[in-house]
Amino acid sequence: MHCPQCGQQQVSNETRFCSRCGFLLTGVAGLVASGGIAATQQTGVLGDPDSPRQRGVKLGLFIFLLSLVIVPILIMIAVALNLKGFLPIIGLFLLGGGGILRMAYALLFESGVNSTPALSAGDVRSALPPSESTPVPAFRSFAAARWDTNDLQPEPGSVTDSTTKLLQRDE
Repeated sequence: MHCPQCGQQQVSNETRFCSRCGFLLTGVAGLVASGGIAATQQTGVLGDPDSPRQRGVKLGLFIFLLSLVIVPILIMIAVALNLKGFLPIIGLFLLGGGGILRMAYALLFESGVNSTPALSAGDVRSALPPSESTPVPAFRSFAAARWDTNDLQPEPGSVTDSTTKLLQRDE
């Protein structure tokens, strides 16, 4: 296996990082083992990944509902320690208000379209663009042409030729 970033050949397929550039190779080994098809990511009920808007609304709802659990605990702590009521109020403001604000942000500003669709098992997509090929008859066969390469390389000379030429220059 070769590193996709620098091209360094790896000693073993179990290597976690490239020895030359430090690139993380754990995902690459899985990709090579599966024949170049990325693993599908199924997160929703029907196997469809959620959009950023749906994830934001779910997170906001979770934070808001978390306030229904945390605020009573904060009330019990405040009563047990004879504290004023500021601790539960701060918890309610941060968790309840934060959850509502997170849901509002998701509904107003986040995209409702999933930007990275998951690949199904039968869906094979090429990482390269479609090929732009030239028809075969447009190429000339190299086997049919006889190349004369005799004039490209001169005849090998004698070992003493260069010495003889040096002696002739001095005279």
